Amino acid sequence: MPLSTDKAPDRSLCTKLLPGVLSVTAGSVDVISFLGLGGLFAAHITGNLVVLAAHIATGRATPLAPILAVPVFIAMLGLTRLMAAGLEESRHGTLRPLLGLQFVLLVIFLAVRIAAGSGLDPAAPIAVVAGMLAVAAMAVQNALVQISMVGSPATAVMTTDITKFMMDVGAMLFRREPIEVADARSRASHTWPPIAGFTVGCSLGAIFEAAIGPWSLALPTGFALLALTLGFSVKGEFPAQRALGSLRPDAPGNSISSHRRRVQRFGRCF
Repeated sequence: MPLSTDKAPDRSLCTKLLPGVLSVTAGSVDVISFLGLGGLFAAHITGNLVVLAAHIATGRATPLAPILAVPVFIAMLGLTRLMAAGLEESRHGTLRPLLGLQFVLLVIFLAVRIAAGSGLDPAAPIAVVAGMLAVAAMAVQNALVQISMVGSPATAVMTTDITKFMMDVGAMLFRREPIEVADARSRASHTWPPIAGFTVGCSLGAIFEAAIGPWSLALPTGFALLALTLGFSVKGEFPAQRALGSLRPDAPGNSISSHRRRVQRFGRCF
């Protein structure tokens, strides 16, 4: 008797929705932090290096938050990887605990910002603490996508996703081999939701920040809770997206002959 697949569509839907929900979270956190904490990038963390360089070059006072953002981000990535390693060693899943950690950090971020009130000086110690909580939450999100959602597109940095999406659109338009076109279409179908989600998150975050100030952080916190709920609906490990590019020769849909044709057409790069 075949196994029942009644719940399979629901699990599949959750895995499809999760990257987009996380992207809305990241987009709203990034724009709210930028507007409310003096230009701090919480998700696009390397943007803070640009801010620092601009301040140094123009002789303006260098704010503390962008200085701390990159080291805090790196340290939180290391702690997240350590936490995940402990969970893996004890044979526990990593997705739900890491989603839970991100949610807790965003709840604390929300509480600190509300306690600090509107019109917060970005140089104030409480503003710096709030900013580092946002950076830590985004570090956890970046790490969990790499650890627990293997094969999923990025959910907090859109440059790579947009590049991949446009390359796949080009492949759909100009490739002739049906397998290559099908692979490109499948990859693009997984890449566009995070791009759309991040755009929606940025737009809503900016509107909410302008309208209700610190309470706007309830938006990404709510989406983080939704992501955690979806995480509990995913059974077992998050499935790798085959369409996002396994190079294993035995992977379904992977055409060795197609690869050889590309090598013959363009030549080797080594």
